[in-house]
Amino acid sequence: MAMALPGARLRPHVKAHKCTALARRQLEAGHRTFTCATIREVEGMAEAGLGEDLLLANEVVDASRLGRIDGRVTVAVDSKQTIEAAAKGGVKEVLIDVNVGLPRCGCAPENAGALADMARSKGLAVRGVMGYEGHAVGLDDRSLRQDITAQSMELLMQAHADVGGDVISAGGTGTYDINTWANEIQAGSYVLMDTAYAKLGLPFKQALSVLATVISTSASGFAVANCGLKALGMDHGKPDIDGGGNVMIVSDEHITFIPGEPVKVGDFIRIMPAHVDPTVAYHEHMHIVRDGEVLETWEVDLRGW
Repeated sequence: MAMALPGARLRPHVKAHKCTALARRQLEAGHRTFTCATIREVEGMAEAGLGEDLLLANEVVDASRLGRIDGRVTVAVDSKQTIEAAAKGGVKEVLIDVNVGLPRCGCAPENAGALADMARSKGLAVRGVMGYEGHAVGLDDRSLRQDITAQSMELLMQAHADVGGDVISAGGTGTYDINTWANEIQAGSYVLMDTAYAKLGLPFKQALSVLATVISTSASGFAVANCGLKALGMDHGKPDIDGGGNVMIVSDEHITFIPGEPVKVGDFIRIMPAHVDPTVAYHEHMHIVRDGEVLETWEVDLRGW
């Protein structure tokens, strides 16, 4: 990714890994600006000395914690209320968050200019605009992904014409090589990957897995391992089993699967989650493994809110 989007062209999203040790390696790869989804992520990044330029790509209605952070923090705003909260909390810089088709946060594109004027009247510096084409990033059909991204970015560029500023922030792992409109891409999942993005044929290897133990087998052909909904992000579908197999059922503390090759009680299996972000958030540590050897253990230290 650092080759495709060098330096500030990529603003890595730390919500995907919630780990300052991994963020530091992204810094070493040339990325000095980062995207966060929670105030805790902003605080933790700043505490780790990674607060040179942080974007909280989320609206907040109580920004008092942000004003105390030692570092450069820009906050997304999309309403009078969030602008006032940013100003009251001591935030100095904002981006106008524009809804470009995903039913989530963001103002209507035609209202962006007026919100920018309001923000400036409150003493806030408006760095530009952001918008997330999240309804496009996971589409299997690349042509459709391109078309919806283009439609979304047309809306964002219209808003930017009214807002001004140097920053046009958008994109994600699924559109990192499609979104040529934004001058910074907020991709995050690429660094660990998951089965949902892996199906798009992107040039990133799936690095994240959850290690589980087979605790039961059946003469009917299925096996059960001690890993379930409380350890895996399931909102993007069922996980995959490394080495093959078919996942039947995932419950709180169990995964029932048809193994691709024979397994016995006590065997370890690697489970590849469909969605990396919530999977990481369920765990306190990640172990860095090569050829079966644990090289390092990193704390998932940006959890919480």
